[in-house]
Amino acid sequence: MVDIITLKHYKKENWLQQLANVITEPKKLLKILELDNNHAINKYIKQKNLFPCRVPLSFVNRMKKNTITDPLLLQVLINKKELINTPGYSKDPLKEQNNKIPNVLHKYKNRALLLLKNSCAINCRYCFRRYFPYQKNPGNKDNWKIALQYIYSHSEINEIIFSGGDPLMAKDHELAWIIKKIENIPHIKKLRIHTRFPVVIPDRITNQLCQLLGKTKLNILLVTHINHFQEVNDEVFEAMSKLKKVGVTLLNQSVLLKGINDNLDVLIKLSDCLFDLGILPYYLHLLDKVQGTAHFFVKENVAIKLIHELSLHVSGYMIPKLVKYN
Repeated sequence: MVDIITLKHYKKENWLQQLANVITEPKKLLKILELDNNHAINKYIKQKNLFPCRVPLSFVNRMKKNTITDPLLLQVLINKKELINTPGYSKDPLKEQNNKIPNVLHKYKNRALLLLKNSCAINCRYCFRRYFPYQKNPGNKDNWKIALQYIYSHSEINEIIFSGGDPLMAKDHELAWIIKKIENIPHIKKLRIHTRFPVVIPDRITNQLCQLLGKTKLNILLVTHINHFQEVNDEVFEAMSKLKKVGVTLLNQSVLLKGINDNLDVLIKLSDCLFDLGILPYYLHLLDKVQGTAHFFVKENVAIKLIHELSLHVSGYMIPKLVKYN
């Protein structure tokens, strides 16, 4: 079993207060981590025109101080390499930005993504939607109603995927409203929620939310996004336990990131940690080639080798599927 550690205590607040108090200044982040030397500040802070910095204190609490290569820090710290325009990388690698129906991405016959909200609790530097035109897809009830009309008229859809942004940016009463509407669409059987909240702000998994997910007639799956075992602490364990108790199926998707989780030891510990949480490893994504993220890229042959090596150390149900989107 992987040890679960907490490095620093912080004032306990509800999830909305924690959301309001996220760190948005790289300089402040480095100072908390005792990385306030001039070299680090000059190297990482000048890129204010880039995808904004946004990190909850709960997540910072799990970073190691005095460690510029901390795997959690590297996921969120602005890097001047993001200014490099690498051939083969674009602002829309998955061809999502010309969606015809606001807030809906219908790529596959039986399932549709509903972009419930436009922002996240945390801004990951490798985010494939960092350039998505959210201003054209505002997350509000007016657009949700249009999206629901589209879903209702397409009986081939049997699964809705809440995405975003992070769909759990929606408050519990908003989620209750839209889930009730989805329950009334006869051909929808499954609701999948893709979220980073149980990891970055575990207190988002409120009793009210658990009650809502537990009582719906829909089959609920929640897909977390954990890239490194260090992201998990006691609070994450508690959040996952609450979800399991109400019958939510828990899966995880990770992104293979250079210098963060692209080694066998980390992947073994991550799979063990996920299983201890009651989460099945689902996907290990190769990096989506969005502009400014090439420094995270791991070659496909390296990824295939890692998955093969992982299969020699853990059981088959603990091995994620390697995923590449063209």
